[in-house]
Amino acid sequence: MSTNHKIRTERAASMSSKRSTTNYWLVKQEPEDYSWNDLVRDGRTQWTGVRNFQARNNLRQMSVDDAVLLYHSGKEKSVVGIAEVSRAAYPDPTADDASWIAVDIKPVEPLAQSVSLADIRANKKLSDLLLVRQSRLSVMPVAKDEFDEIMRMAAKK
Repeated sequence: MSTNHKIRTERAASMSSKRSTTNYWLVKQEPEDYSWNDLVRDGRTQWTGVRNFQARNNLRQMSVDDAVLLYHSGKEKSVVGIAEVSRAAYPDPTADDASWIAVDIKPVEPLAQSVSLADIRANKKLSDLLLVRQSRLSVMPVAKDEFDEIMRMAAKK
């Protein structure tokens, strides 16, 4: 195991045991619009433009330091990195209606290997993951055991 891989694995493990109240999330984004590399370059971003009521309600539940899996939708269809919430819910500055919510996220680390939607669907441990059951939702909660399984898959490849 390389030193970089060991550090990444330890960092991911520390996120999954960071605090007992950590929540886990998955956000989807077309990489052509805003990619993992864009988030790394920017160091932090406002997660704005969510206009689905269920996704908005999920944004409202996010807390600072919650772990966020970044999923590239479109052609790539893969979980590519781990971010964390750096600012909890506030009114979305891109919306005319103050009921729409934004959060800020910052990158933590890329996954050692991206985890494809096909691999997620093939994994029986992830059969209840909302990404599989409700694939159009752009912001969704992830159970700790689902987060841990995705981390295991990313390290295994």
